[in-house]
Amino acid sequence: MIAVITADIIDSAKKPASEWLGSLREFLGGQGRHPEDWEIYRGDELQLRTSPENALRAAVGLKAMMRSVGGLDIRIAIGLGGESFRASRVGESNGTAYQRSGRAFGQLKPLKTRLSVLSGHDEADHVMNLLLRMALQFMDQWTRVSAETVALALLHPEASQQQLAGQLGIRQSAVSQRQARARLDLVEELLTYYRDIYLKQI
Repeated sequence: MIAVITADIIDSAKKPASEWLGSLREFLGGQGRHPEDWEIYRGDELQLRTSPENALRAAVGLKAMMRSVGGLDIRIAIGLGGESFRASRVGESNGTAYQRSGRAFGQLKPLKTRLSVLSGHDEADHVMNLLLRMALQFMDQWTRVSAETVALALLHPEASQQQLAGQLGIRQSAVSQRQARARLDLVEELLTYYRDIYLKQI
C-alpha cells in the first residue's frame, strides 16, 4: 500500500511565486525524489507519492508551511491503496491510491473542506474525515507565526522547545505559547490516531 497526495494552493495569485515556490520545493524535496515521487504542475498544483505512515504528517506539514506564507492555504486529498504502474514521473503512475487521491480531491470543494483521506474502507474513512474536519476548525485559523511553529515542530519531531526557539530566534516561552495557540497537542494526537488506529483498520 502507498499514499498519494493531490493538492492545490488556494489564492496562489495573491502572492508572487517567488515568495512560496522555493519553500514548497524544499519541503517536497525532503519527502522524496523529483519527479518520480513529487511534481508541481500548472503552477500551483502538486502530487506527492509517499508511505501511508507519513501521509498525514506530510499533509499537515504542507498546510503549515503554506499558511506560514501569509494569506495562502492549500487543499489536500490523500489516497491510500495500491500502485499498479510506477512511471518515471509521479503524474504518469497509476493504481488505486492515485485514483482515490484524485476522487477525494474532486470532492474537496463540494464538501467545503480542505483536507480529506480516502482508502476505500467507508467506516474508517468516515471517522477519520470527521476528525480532520474538526481539526480544520483551528488549523484553518493558524496565523503565520503559529503555522511556522507547527511546520518546524513537525519537521523536527525530536527537537525540544529550547532547540526550536534557537532556530526561530525567540524565547522558549514564546515557542510554548505559539504551540498552545496552534493546538499542536491536538495535531499530534490526530497524527497518532491516524497512524495507530486508522491505518490498522484499513
